[in-house]
Amino acid sequence: MKRFSQKIAMAAVAALVLTAMTAEAKVKQPKHKKNEDLSANPLANMNSKQPDKALFDKAMVSMKKGRFDVARLTLQTLLNTYPDSEYRMRAKLAVGDTWFKEGGAAALTQAEAEYKDFITFFPNAPEAAEAQMKVGDIYYQQMEKPDRDYTNAQRAEEEYRNMINQFPDSALIPRAKQKLRDVQEVLAERETEIGLFYGSRENYPASIARLSTVVDTYPLYSKSDQALLGIGDAYSGEAAKIQAAPGLPGAVRERLRGMYLDRAAAAYTKVITRYPMAPHVEDARDRLVAMNRPVPEPTQAAIAESDAEERSRQPLRFTDRTLGIIMHGPSVVEAVHVGDPSLSDPKRTVAPDITKENVSLFTSAIHAGQPAAPAAAAAPTGVNEPPRTDVPSAAPTMSAPDAGTSVGVSVVSAPSADPNAVVKPVGSTSTVLPAAEGPSAAPDQVNDIKPGQAPTAPATADNGKKKKAPKADLDDESSSKKKKKKGLGKLNPF
Repeated sequence: MKRFSQKIAMAAVAALVLTAMTAEAKVKQPKHKKNEDLSANPLANMNSKQPDKALFDKAMVSMKKGRFDVARLTLQTLLNTYPDSEYRMRAKLAVGDTWFKEGGAAALTQAEAEYKDFITFFPNAPEAAEAQMKVGDIYYQQMEKPDRDYTNAQRAEEEYRNMINQFPDSALIPRAKQKLRDVQEVLAERETEIGLFYGSRENYPASIARLSTVVDTYPLYSKSDQALLGIGDAYSGEAAKIQAAPGLPGAVRERLRGMYLDRAAAAYTKVITRYPMAPHVEDARDRLVAMNRPVPEPTQAAIAESDAEERSRQPLRFTDRTLGIIMHGPSVVEAVHVGDPSLSDPKRTVAPDITKENVSLFTSAIHAGQPAAPAAAAAPTGVNEPPRTDVPSAAPTMSAPDAGTSVGVSVVSAPSADPNAVVKPVGSTSTVLPAAEGPSAAPDQVNDIKPGQAPTAPATADNGKKKKAPKADLDDESSSKKKKKKGLGKLNPF
């Protein structure tokens, strides 16, 4: 009986304890905010929001709801009212975000201007990299398909490159590199399509120029192996044209054909050594075997690099092709996701360069095997140049005499003799010129009359009459008149 009473007492105590705990649990404990506002009023010891923060939050809510005009007005109020606010940088960047999210050509242009202003005012802020990234996104959104206008794609490539070069430590670098790979995929696709079109029309110099630009500028392009095959096929086409060209000597034709085939084999070899896991590697091997050229083996590093690139690409599915027809922008599904994109463009290959190369090959093929031209004779040194041991000096030239003297040389006055000189001048030191010699007298003329001499009288005969001069024999002189024949000459009919 005593044990039973003890059990009842213990049960009563337990019931009282449970009742007390339940009553205590019903009393609501004050909730503590997890994220207390750091801008608490220290005087009243109460939490309150700053007015600039309230304006910024209001603008963000308006932008989420699509009321971009209200958001811009609120942000401008914040910037004008609180120029020293800690939210001024985010507010300035958010103004550009409102234009960016609004969309449209005019709005995107205004957004680019806002982002550029932000970079100008806050170049060292972490948000500057975000602003530059969004400038690239503006042109990325406006890109068109590879066969359309590529201006926006070029601008996007330029802006992403600027972002990577100017802000290498930003957390947005991986995203910027991937965007740059996508843009370069579109640009490379455009150049490849044009190059293959020229190759189908047998315009081989233009085809080689376009495809060489793709291979040199965009090594991560998904169809780089196809571009190299196009280069090799173009050089093979040039070799076929040379083989069928009339009027070429056989030796010149074979030399030219061999030169073009060597370039074609180099392009096929690069497909195997650089992209060993690409889809068109077997085509390159078959072409080398058909040309009777050695087939190289790729290195393990090249195999690993090519395999990583091919695995990072997404396969092009039927839905992607269908959406590519409907969508305004290009499809970048096959773009690579590994590797560093090219940050600078090398010198672009143009068709005139390939044409000059063809002319050089033709000239070298013609002059191959001919004796070398003799070396050009060394030109003599000039009159006023110092003589050289390997070049003969020029002959001296005589200068015209100075006016007023009859001597054909000019006399330079010698300096006064130095009494302390080791080597003294030899000869006379007089600088007086000798008297110039006069010209010799001319002989007298027969008919000249000397001064004081009487003129000579004509000769006379003994009888006082003047002698007549003998007549000249005119028979021997030439005359246009017909001469009379004399003697036996009369019998000559000629």
